Amino acid sequence: MRRRDLIAASSAMLLGRSASAAESTGFPSQLPDGMRAIARYVNIPDKRRLIQLTDRPPNYATPTEVFTSVTTPNDRFFVRYHADGVPQLSSTNAWRLTVTGDAVAQDVTLTWQDILDLPQTDVVAVCQCAGNRRGFSTPHVPGVQWGDGAMGCAIWHGPSLADVLKRAKVKDNALEVWLGGEDTVPVDTIPRFVKSLPLVKAMDPKTLVATSMNNAPLPLLNGNPARLVVPGWTGTYWIKHLNRIEVSSKPLNNFWMKTAYRVPAGMFPVEQPFTSQGTETTVPITEMVVNSLIAEPLEGAEVDRAGFTIRGVAWDRGNGIGRVEVSLDGGKSWQDAFLEHSVGPYAFRRFMLQTTLMKPGTIEIACRATSETGEKQAETLKFNAGGYHNNVPRPIKVTVR
Repeated sequence: MRRRDLIAASSAMLLGRSASAAESTGFPSQLPDGMRAIARYVNIPDKRRLIQLTDRPPNYATPTEVFTSVTTPNDRFFVRYHADGVPQLSSTNAWRLTVTGDAVAQDVTLTWQDILDLPQTDVVAVCQCAGNRRGFSTPHVPGVQWGDGAMGCAIWHGPSLADVLKRAKVKDNALEVWLGGEDTVPVDTIPRFVKSLPLVKAMDPKTLVATSMNNAPLPLLNGNPARLVVPGWTGTYWIKHLNRIEVSSKPLNNFWMKTAYRVPAGMFPVEQPFTSQGTETTVPITEMVVNSLIAEPLEGAEVDRAGFTIRGVAWDRGNGIGRVEVSLDGGKSWQDAFLEHSVGPYAFRRFMLQTTLMKPGTIEIACRATSETGEKQAETLKFNAGGYHNNVPRPIKVTVR
């Protein structure tokens, strides 16, 4: 899709948001009592009305009602950090990106202008924390107790990572690409956040070194001045404040790859296995699973018995959404929702269902999505210790008046 078409489509989706969608005032009832007691709505620099789950490190969720749009506004886009050392550059002129490693022919250092001079591309893609919906795990597991808001979708712009790597002339023995950012850790006992990608994903033309999102500079808390964009993969690989790349002939052997962000082997569908990081028992979490969310009405809302509109979004790893169904009776029966125009396989796809005359009372509504390849949301939770990939349809209660 051409850049002007992406911008036009995004603008149309934003303008199409229902004017009746209300801002939420509470938090989902399934979240742990302790989290609901401390979570609060805050305004922080460059951001407005996010849900603060922790302030050190900064972890802020996007409210559910924002997801009536395909693209998530920059000032409502969620924030995720493992440590509180958020870097601030005085100028992009001071920024440098180094490419080194035993699997490149020459080390290179790129300036901001070098990055801008490379061929530029756009991709509309969902960035979702691997732990999104962790707070709904039963039993509860350690970690930031995210609800639905550890995700967002944006138009990402910049050169492909492949074009950056070509400047260093990648050798035939390259296995992985290791990536790190400028964010720091408070003490030496906390490992620096460095992740790796298999070479095939690093060389995918849709994997970007993004310099802007939604046609504006990256907000500081979303990785300014540049971040990695890995469409279809969970946000743990989307390195913020990117400043160093190492192309290696060996697997990265650190805490963030070998211990954290792993799931039991075979638990979740994967089309492109990260073979150099897998074992017989566990594999790194990589590709997103198919999922969906109702953003309007909100949980606890009062709706008109003469009929009301249900809106939301669905997404997956990049195969595209082929179907969304909605239940008005807690999952006993389902009906097809209307799917709006797709702006790309890695983007949110909006859906809508208009109800008819209903009896007064409390009802449970839910949604479930199916990808173009037939992958469906899970019927029951696939429990794992990290609380990852929770894609069970989640009913919410509303009152029909």
